[in-house]
Amino acid sequence: MLHFDSDYLEGAHPAIIERLVATNLDQTSGYGTDEACERARARIREACEAPDAAVYFLVGGTQANAAVADQILRPWEGIVCATTGHITAHEAGAVEACGRKTLPLPQHDGKLDAAEVRALCEAYWADENREHIVAPGAVYISHPTEYGTVYSLAELEALAQVCRDFGMRLFMDGARLGYGLAVAGADVTLPDIARLCDAFYIGGTKVGALCGEAVVFTRPGLDDHFFTLMKKRGALLAKGRFLGLQFDVLFEQEEGPDGTLALRYENAGRHAVELAQRLADGFRAKGYELHLASPTNQQFVVLDDAARERLARHASFGFWERTPDGRTVVRFATSWATRPEAVDELLALL
Repeated sequence: MLHFDSDYLEGAHPAIIERLVATNLDQTSGYGTDEACERARARIREACEAPDAAVYFLVGGTQANAAVADQILRPWEGIVCATTGHITAHEAGAVEACGRKTLPLPQHDGKLDAAEVRALCEAYWADENREHIVAPGAVYISHPTEYGTVYSLAELEALAQVCRDFGMRLFMDGARLGYGLAVAGADVTLPDIARLCDAFYIGGTKVGALCGEAVVFTRPGLDDHFFTLMKKRGALLAKGRFLGLQFDVLFEQEEGPDGTLALRYENAGRHAVELAQRLADGFRAKGYELHLASPTNQQFVVLDDAARERLARHASFGFWERTPDGRTVVRFATSWATRPEAVDELLALL
């Protein structure tokens, strides 16, 4: 059986396992105050070109989204997101459970449109009854989105400008950020994200770590008492070095397949994206319809029931949605550990 249903099926990058084994009996302070976490923070600040950024390590994406939303919103505010945004669609109400309302807007291939965010804000501030309404206090985006699409620099700058104009915070969910940064021709870099977002996180769980996300606050003071809130929300790991060590390894320089030096995190993302594009080309060549053009590691294919049943006997993939004509959109995801031979085997099944 071939497995393409998600990008976190495997354990962790071998370099992480080796470091964990080598340091297993080391005694360190807890809660992320150890030397490995400090090295990881320094590496992340350097990669982001943000020397004053505050960096925290949380155990997973849902915890990161809920804790950051709780941190950056005031009690009367909600967070604007796409209808397909993870915080409103696939996190079981975790943000709402913190008392923070999501304010969904239409999605455009998974993305928010800055003009529509601006219109929502203008409508709120023009409403004479607004004190009875949850105020838009932040904007949540994913990069890549739930549909594997990425924001352009112009789109990201437009959203950041809306946030500045209305005193809101911009928060990027980077659960798959390594794959978004690896997109061929993409013009959004990690320093761009650090410059334009008030908070974001660098996903580890889906990009080579056993688990863990690195939350980055770039606005001074926005992280006040976040350590305490992490504990309150069950997102603080006592053995914090377990998380920091993984990012220390992922943000080390290594030689890539082409012989050039890059962050291990970048190489991991590039591997998955290249294989996913081979997969997309193969589906197209065999006459299959792609739901949309995804430049990242997630590929969405439209299958009739017969084709879906036939492929499911040999490969696992994720259900996404039903189409109006009764077919199904399914997702095939590659990862940092996907074998090229597995892609070849899947294409042969088509």
